[in-house]
Amino acid sequence: MSVTGDLHCHTTLSDGSLGIEEVIIQAKRMSLDYLSLTDHDTLSSSNRAHILGERYGVKIIPGVELSAWDEERNCKVHILCYAPQKPDRLEGLCLKSCEIRKLCANDMIEKVKAIYPITTEAVLKYTKSCKSIFKQHIMRALINYGYATEFYGEVNDRLFDRKKGICSVIRRYPSVNFVLDLIHSSRGIAVMAHPCLYDNTELCEELAEQGKLDGIEVYHFSANKNQEQRLIDIAKRYDLIVTGGSDFHGLYNMQPTYIGSKTTNEENINRILELISKNSAK
Repeated sequence: MSVTGDLHCHTTLSDGSLGIEEVIIQAKRMSLDYLSLTDHDTLSSSNRAHILGERYGVKIIPGVELSAWDEERNCKVHILCYAPQKPDRLEGLCLKSCEIRKLCANDMIEKVKAIYPITTEAVLKYTKSCKSIFKQHIMRALINYGYATEFYGEVNDRLFDRKKGICSVIRRYPSVNFVLDLIHSSRGIAVMAHPCLYDNTELCEELAEQGKLDGIEVYHFSANKNQEQRLIDIAKRYDLIVTGGSDFHGLYNMQPTYIGSKTTNEENINRILELISKNSAK
């Protein structure tokens, strides 16, 4: 049987609803050989995930989804970093991005409280093991008090739509070039996450041409077949690793997606493992 891996999953350390162990157990049920827990701007899962992966027979590739900003187009970018050999070099970046997200979330909570009679504590009760606060936690409080019935629907769109949401708050994250340089300084592997989700395809091609990416997440629910083919063409042109991941968030999924719904094939997992080995030998 061929080897497969889901290289994009979230836990309660960021905006997922399942804990580390639950996600790894489900990966085992789905017969995945490899799994990467890529919580936003934190590598806190790495040690525990490694121990639990050995227990359940799932190989863990350490990962983190880093927040960045495309300054030319003035939009958000996410970069997946795998297996940094010097993770301490990413610590400052992660702390800064988590602080930016908390500031945004606190502003959003205050805006929501001006519309709905909920408390800050009603939101924070869902963030106890989390390194930050996400809009999903605010939506969960609104659902809990009966002001909405779903995480992604009319209420979410009215409040938190990226362009028109009346409670949406956006701040700039560190520039994508700075983030990529830091990943490579940490001897990690840099893969652009879901280029179609934030309209990053043009940026993806630019960064690939500049030799700043190691791979592209081609297989993600946000990309249709034509978009996947364009990303594959970019990856082939610049000899980049092609990855796939479910972007699993559990209860907070943007649309129905399960662990193992999108995967990375054996050829590209082997390319990642070879690059990890090369980076560790430096």
